[in-house]
Amino acid sequence: MNVLRGKKGFTLLELMVVIAIIGILATLAQPMFKTAVLKAKEATLKEDLFNLRNVLDQYYADNGKYPDTLDDLVAKGYMRTIPPDPMTGSKTTWRFEYYTGDSSDSSDSSDSGGIYDIHSGSDKIGTNGVSYADW
Repeated sequence: MNVLRGKKGFTLLELMVVIAIIGILATLAQPMFKTAVLKAKEATLKEDLFNLRNVLDQYYADNGKYPDTLDDLVAKGYMRTIPPDPMTGSKTTWRFEYYTGDSSDSSDSSDSGGIYDIHSGSDKIGTNGVSYADW
């Protein structure tokens, strides 16, 4: 005569095995999650750099000079807002290259100064082995 015949449920051993399996799977998934977050930030950086460089070129084509600050792009309606650097999380850490003029064409002096190119302010190395500041 079995007294536990009508009882339903899991034994403590079965629950412990399931919890152990979930723990192992979570431990294996954690590095993949960190890599996915980093790759998403890198993709955002690539897109932001492409867009900012495109807008700098548009500004130059329309005004004959490069903007003195990124805020000029917002003020003149080229962008709604300046995106934060995804690697640093700040709008103020972007690194700029300023246009110094082409020495072979000295006839146009309106090209002096202005932000010519933009890079990330992060000093870390990307998954491709290149520093984010060199992208």
